[in-house]
Amino acid sequence: MAKKKKQAEQAETAAVAVRKTLKVRPGKEAKVLTSKVSYDGPLFRVLSEEIREPNGNQVKRDVIRHNGSVVILAVDSSKSRKDPLILIERQFRHAAGQYLYEVPAGKMDKGEKRLSAAKRELMEETGYRAKKWSKLVRYFASPGFLGEWMQVFLAEELTPGKAQPEEDESLELQFVPLSELLRLIDTGEIRDGKTLVSVMLYDRLLRRG
Repeated sequence: MAKKKKQAEQAETAAVAVRKTLKVRPGKEAKVLTSKVSYDGPLFRVLSEEIREPNGNQVKRDVIRHNGSVVILAVDSSKSRKDPLILIERQFRHAAGQYLYEVPAGKMDKGEKRLSAAKRELMEETGYRAKKWSKLVRYFASPGFLGEWMQVFLAEELTPGKAQPEEDESLELQFVPLSELLRLIDTGEIRDGKTLVSVMLYDRLLRRG
């Protein structure tokens, strides 16, 4: 009897092969049974919650909430459309314990629209402004505990200006050819998630023409 029950449970969780098109089903949200603020800081809050998931499981989760972030892939294709220059920041990340090479990004102010935040962050961090803006992709950076999703904007037709970084920001700016960034990704030297997502997707779209 126990053997049959185990076989039935394994059958329920077995992977199903997709033959053609994957049907994406976001599903319903969980029902929050209890919620309390465990930490409330200047950048984010941590909520400890007991929830009932759509599948009926009742579990406890710690979730980080904040106003959200934007990512900017700033591209200069004036010299080459096939191998454009990408604006990259080098900055020290204490949580990672090292310097990382990243595309510009930043948090949104309360009530701020995402595109407005992207334009502000690009100007503040780099001094550059862009005449052409478009949405590239949005994604969840770490959905196991982080409720934030990040919107990536493609910024083109850049014009330089004076940067206005925050007091705790120390950035080194570099324009790097797309081909060089892809080489650094292949060798594992680009480790920032938003940069990996942005650059690799942009390269894919560029190849499509």
